[in-house]
Amino acid sequence: MIEMKELIAKTFRDYREGSIVKGHILEIRLREVLIDIGYKSEGIVPLSEFDEPDQIQVGDEVELLLERLENDEGMVVVSKEKAAHKQNWDKIVKVFEGDALIKGKVKAVVKGGLTVNIGVEAFLPGSQVDISPPKDLSQYVGNTYEFRIVKINNDRKNVVLSRRELIEQERADKRASFLDNTKIGDRVRGAVKNLTDFGAFIDLDGMDGLLHITDMSWSRLTHPSEMLKVGDELEVIVLDINREKERVSLGLKQTQHNPWDKIEERYPTGREVAGKITNLVPYGAFVELEDGVEGLIHVSELSWTKRIARPSDVLALGQEVKAVVLGVNKDEQKISLGVRQLEANPWDEIEQRFQPGMQVKGKIRNMTAYGAFVELEEGIDGMVHVSDLSWTRKINHPSEMLKKGDELEAVVIDIDKANQRISLGVKQLDTDPWKEINGRYKIGDLVKGTVTKLASFGAFIQLQDDIDGLVHISQLSEDHVAKVKDVIKVGQEVEARVIKVDALERRIGLSIKAANYSEEEIKREAEAFDSLKPGEDMVGLEQAFQAAIEEYRPGEGRKS
Repeated sequence: MIEMKELIAKTFRDYREGSIVKGHILEIRLREVLIDIGYKSEGIVPLSEFDEPDQIQVGDEVELLLERLENDEGMVVVSKEKAAHKQNWDKIVKVFEGDALIKGKVKAVVKGGLTVNIGVEAFLPGSQVDISPPKDLSQYVGNTYEFRIVKINNDRKNVVLSRRELIEQERADKRASFLDNTKIGDRVRGAVKNLTDFGAFIDLDGMDGLLHITDMSWSRLTHPSEMLKVGDELEVIVLDINREKERVSLGLKQTQHNPWDKIEERYPTGREVAGKITNLVPYGAFVELEDGVEGLIHVSELSWTKRIARPSDVLALGQEVKAVVLGVNKDEQKISLGVRQLEANPWDEIEQRFQPGMQVKGKIRNMTAYGAFVELEEGIDGMVHVSDLSWTRKINHPSEMLKKGDELEAVVIDIDKANQRISLGVKQLDTDPWKEINGRYKIGDLVKGTVTKLASFGAFIQLQDDIDGLVHISQLSEDHVAKVKDVIKVGQEVEARVIKVDALERRIGLSIKAANYSEEEIKREAEAFDSLKPGEDMVGLEQAFQAAIEEYRPGEGRKS
């Protein structure tokens, strides 16, 4: 009775094109498989449509898509691959509508991403493979992953997948768990994810933490790559957690012994130490005294006497040096070192070797606009200011009288031990001619000289012993003079009368127009000068002296 029902069911089976039917393998040929679906003719399926063709056997049941009941040859047209595609598509649509996940195997790299087999062929864009788009997509081929279906096109039977969304959600869950369960001081493990100039980002299984370069090692690092590389596994300590901004600060050096503990006991002030130069900067040199402990030799502590512009002029990276501890700051982790303290300071006994008034000799080592430096002994320089080169001449630059490399005699004027300065003078080798000026020049004397300089207010006349006198413009001629250069030239020999002598201010006033005056006329002129009121010629002469005060103060030091 049961066999009869089955026969009737088979006889009245619904064979609709586009439906899925079951069949049994009748014969396995070289390139195709003959299948009985209970219809008047058998179906033929290419052997390539079977995933494992060497495993199939005659009698095996298979599901097929009935494409056509008869072709031109009267054969039924069926497809195992299209049946699987139809079944899988329905499943994929349900997964998409239910916002569930689906597993798939990456098949190949294509333009813009990867193809994935999820029962049907789907597309995984490169931007959706991981949180950061990978450089090499081929590393994913052959691997099986879970995906979220983000887009389906029923008409074209296209499916677009995303793996990135799953990773982001997974990382968000892990971040939340990390922030809820981790506290400051905890030790955690992670892998170096990325290196920057200021530190390294550590992947703590979904939570990124920053390991700043200053927290990597007790020793000095110029770049994190000196110690770490991407992929390194580390155990670090949580230094700080900002749960609102989801930021974690990490420390690696804190997992090791702090070499700055009891630093003052190991490096007391005055102790002689040895170390290796690890870094040279414009202001000094860093010396590694032990692992994680560096000291700084400031450029000013390299020599008592030599003027060192850059530490690199006398030191080199990797060089072994000795130094003296000058000070320790544990809180700021700083040790000040000095090299010059290894030797006696030649300035400590400078006053025993040089005293004010002593005559000395030395070679001119260098010149500046304000003076010349003279090497008195190795490392000890004295300076001659331009104002101490001549009692009478106005020197604008020491090169007017001196030359670099020349041997020079001078007198010690002053010693500043604290600032390590010795002031020298050349003019002090001779007597100051202005001390005897009143005995050499009197009002009314007729003198001869050479014009050395012209100014808007008058002319400077060089007299004997390089002493200059000033002829005010009002004393050039009986006639009105608009411009000094109209009546007198530089280098011209002139005769003039002395009309003013001021030894204290080192001034001599001259008059060319009075050169040929008789004694009686000079007397009257002197009386007239004595009776001049403000605004008249004598005041004009005083104003001329004031105007020349910066140009014409021979033998007097520069005003501060």
